[in-house]
Amino acid sequence: MSVHVLVADDQALVRAGLVALLRAAPGTEVAGEAADGQQAVDLTLAVRPDVVLMDIRMPVIDGIAATRRILGAERASGEEPPKVLVLTTFDLDEHVYAALRAGAAGFLLKETPPARIIAAVEAVAAGDVLLTPRITHRLVEAFRPQRVSGSAVVDALTAREREVLVLVGQGLSNAEIAERFVLSEATVKTHVKRVMGKLGLASRAQAVVWAYESGLVVPGDGTAI
Repeated sequence: MSVHVLVADDQALVRAGLVALLRAAPGTEVAGEAADGQQAVDLTLAVRPDVVLMDIRMPVIDGIAATRRILGAERASGEEPPKVLVLTTFDLDEHVYAALRAGAAGFLLKETPPARIIAAVEAVAAGDVLLTPRITHRLVEAFRPQRVSGSAVVDALTAREREVLVLVGQGLSNAEIAERFVLSEATVKTHVKRVMGKLGLASRAQAVVWAYESGLVVPGDGTAI
């Protein structure tokens, strides 16, 4: 089954290159192109792609606002939202952090080699979060706001859910968490889904950020408090 991708970038040359790359890759189809954030919102709601490649800096509305509107509208409609994969020039851009909080599934540098872009699209389409622990730590350390208190919400989690959230925050995949706890991946997925539901989160990336902001994971070394 093909992964349908919408490409949103205000630079025509970059957009054309991404479209050509996706069309040439087996298993991916281009669902549409957008030259600004509002077009990205409108087209996404119209064609319902699996993945949106979203540039951060765009006219009319930026990629962060577009991501927030897309995911908010899809959740309100009860539809399964697309995975938003944001594109950026710098890996320490504070806007990347804001995009993750808005619900993006991860981010790519525009200099990423073509094969890795395709692999990233496939990964987020399958439900993975595209964040390495190194990048996550740097983002949270550099750009997080004053740490919020999440103790009341954390108390609503079961002991196992809390343990799973800590490992998600440390960047472990479902398979790695399953191996750590000697569980099936399906069971881990259920725990992650319940955690996200209790915390009101829209993506695994948001769960990673929440784990840091709440103090469950310490920025810089990934250890739990």
